Amino acid sequence: MGADQNHDWAKIAASALDWWREAGVDMLVADAPFDWLAAVETAAPAAFAPLAAPTAAPAPAPAALPDTREAFATWRLGEDAPEARWGGVAIAASGPADAELMVFVDCPERDDRETLLEGETGRLFDRMLAAIGRSRADTALASVCTRRPTTGRVPRDIADRLGEIARHHVALAAPIRLLAMGDAASRALLAMSVADARGRTHLINHKQGKITHVVATHHPRFLLDRPAAKAETWKDLLMLTGEIAS
Repeated sequence: MGADQNHDWAKIAASALDWWREAGVDMLVADAPFDWLAAVETAAPAAFAPLAAPTAAPAPAPAALPDTREAFATWRLGEDAPEARWGGVAIAASGPADAELMVFVDCPERDDRETLLEGETGRLFDRMLAAIGRSRADTALASVCTRRPTTGRVPRDIADRLGEIARHHVALAAPIRLLAMGDAASRALLAMSVADARGRTHLINHKQGKITHVVATHHPRFLLDRPAAKAETWKDLLMLTGEIAS
């Protein structure tokens, strides 16, 4: 009775194993139940000390600036000046050492060769001085950069140092009145743009008790590009001479 009891158990076992293999079973299991979905506890990673960042050597402090006019004038054109390795011609400050009026610009013009503000820009500057009864003969003229930067603008990476040098120059000269022409000169001497500095007189107190009255205005090259701004500059010049109140 019943089905044939003669079985090939080896083939049956092999067939079952093949079925489980195709079903994705790839490991042995035990008779005892096991929670396969439980989170696996892993050992915490070993702590380690972060690599110490390399310590940069402190930058050398800038050398002290010369404390006499003669020594400063020589140093300003020498190899220790910040712009000494720039291309182009280095142009010294001009005018009497004891001038009551001092003018600061940003840098030499593209065509300047012997003095600051030559060419068309210089001619406009001369007319501006004449309008207030001055000339180059009684006016000290200096620049934040003694050489012209490649871009025509004072480089940001040395702007602070050049500003320090410009203020030291003013301290040595101690003029009664100072005209900062252009944004770079205004930032170097007053730490503010022309737009923020215009319209009032600023005071610089010197160690020897002298005071310099500073007025900021547009650079002559700016006025050549924007003649309408000449009216603003005329007010600045009248403020410089004290003809109108600040």
